[in-house]
Amino acid sequence: MADPKPPGDSTRSVHGGEREHHEGATLTTPIHQTSTFWFEDSAEVRAYAEGRLVRDEYGRYSNPTWRAVERKLSELEGAEASVLFASGMAAATTTFLALLGRGDHIVVTNDCYRRTRQFIGQLLAKLEVSATVIEPADTIALKAALRENTRLFFTESPTNPYLRVIDVPEAVHVAHERGVQVIIDSTFASPVNHRALADGADLVIHSATKYLGGHNDLIAGTVSGSAEAVKPIRELVGVLGAILDPHAAWLLLRGMKTLALRMERHNANGLALARWLEEHPKVRRVWYPGLPSHPDYAVATRQMKGFAGVVTFEIEGDFEGAVRFTDACRLPYIAPSLGGVESLVEMPVLMSYWDYPAEERQRYGITDTLVRLSCGIEDAADLIADLEQALARV
Repeated sequence: MADPKPPGDSTRSVHGGEREHHEGATLTTPIHQTSTFWFEDSAEVRAYAEGRLVRDEYGRYSNPTWRAVERKLSELEGAEASVLFASGMAAATTTFLALLGRGDHIVVTNDCYRRTRQFIGQLLAKLEVSATVIEPADTIALKAALRENTRLFFTESPTNPYLRVIDVPEAVHVAHERGVQVIIDSTFASPVNHRALADGADLVIHSATKYLGGHNDLIAGTVSGSAEAVKPIRELVGVLGAILDPHAAWLLLRGMKTLALRMERHNANGLALARWLEEHPKVRRVWYPGLPSHPDYAVATRQMKGFAGVVTFEIEGDFEGAVRFTDACRLPYIAPSLGGVESLVEMPVLMSYWDYPAEERQRYGITDTLVRLSCGIEDAADLIADLEQALARV
């Protein structure tokens, strides 16, 4: 008899990790708002200490609400195990600290979140971990950057803010030949649009604050992979203590149930807005993986199911013109972040890079007229009408 067809994204989003684990016949997973868990007697404590009993002990190590989130994410990612964190940065930094030691080397791409680059370049350097920075899609540069002491290749895909898409199977092939683990931050894709583990990545990181949570109401992070790859990270989170509050975990669990449904609208809105912006006379250039003009369009269309809701573009004109545009937007809020139901707009030069010298901003491609739009789930026609009136101010 043939194996049954695996469930679709929406079915996994709704039922994954929960249907077989309900307590007390509750339809939804409860919030286990407790700091500690009691034992029946000392024999139970001993059985737990000796590994003969699997259960919760203390709220910094595990919580039933967390586990429901981790199980659901594992089903969505096709992972054996997942770990929940207090933020996406906590997920990334704990992973680096768990897998890197003094004298190790990491390869990272230049077009990624600046706080991640800051941690690698400043704090890991204090631990004598060296780093080589390469262009995102350059597997030749990746191969040249690998050393005897290289332990990790880390990149986002798509990257921030130019949405470069990594050829993950090719990068994995190059890295694994040298025994180097590949970690993909897939926040901008979500597991609906790309499952990097299926393409050979060792670990996948998400800022669950974004598409996974989806409602701009929580901060969280996740790491997924094989049980063996995740084990040292899970052990370290209990030491460092970057844990998620049970109520926030429950909010994340609720948000993930509509992930696949929301991503359909994010994908549609992102593509519609990108196509419209590319034709607008007051827009110099658009970066969106679903456009043939994007440098990684071929890889993106081969590797991804959709291209999500973030659209980056440059406005014709100057800094003041870009400011007038963002200030005139009525639907998108001027705010950092992405992936929620509300559309957000920002100028990276103001929101993230204002404290950088001009020459350093130029090195990262952060121009005075660069705009990043995160499309929410509003009607595309309404978003286009709003951007039209805002661009009229340029």
